[in-house]
Amino acid sequence: MADVKHIQPLKPDEEAFLRALGRVMTLLPRVVDADMLEEHSISTVEYMVLVHLSEVPYNQMRMSELANMCGMSLSGMTRVVNRLESQSLVLREKDPDDRRAWLAVLTSAGWTQLKEAWPTNLASVRRHIFSHLEGCDIAAAAKVLERIAPC
Repeated sequence: MADVKHIQPLKPDEEAFLRALGRVMTLLPRVVDADMLEEHSISTVEYMVLVHLSEVPYNQMRMSELANMCGMSLSGMTRVVNRLESQSLVLREKDPDDRRAWLAVLTSAGWTQLKEAWPTNLASVRRHIFSHLEGCDIAAAAKVLERIAPC
């Protein structure tokens, strides 16, 4: 725990940054999610699960690793994968290398859904994020954010 007796209060620009970041963290998932759900039967979190599975060998990943990639708990990921499984977009299989673990596996229907949802996600991200950053150094901004949340 930090020594609260010696902590300096936030400067006005730090406070402004923190509040703006909080608004973005709250607003952005809601607006992108609304766009995704309006046109497709999957949420942004479900879409990101499909994206992560599409990028790995054999389109499968341990549930614990997938949860970590998405910044979720294992129980939260289980609920998301259950929803995707009910739509036949993902299968769960026992890990042949560790029978205690489960794999999430992208199905052909999952691939199809991912391809159909991609333009909606892209348009939403462009509208809600990048349209507001014209003239900004995106690469520098990415580096700053990666200092807060490293890959």
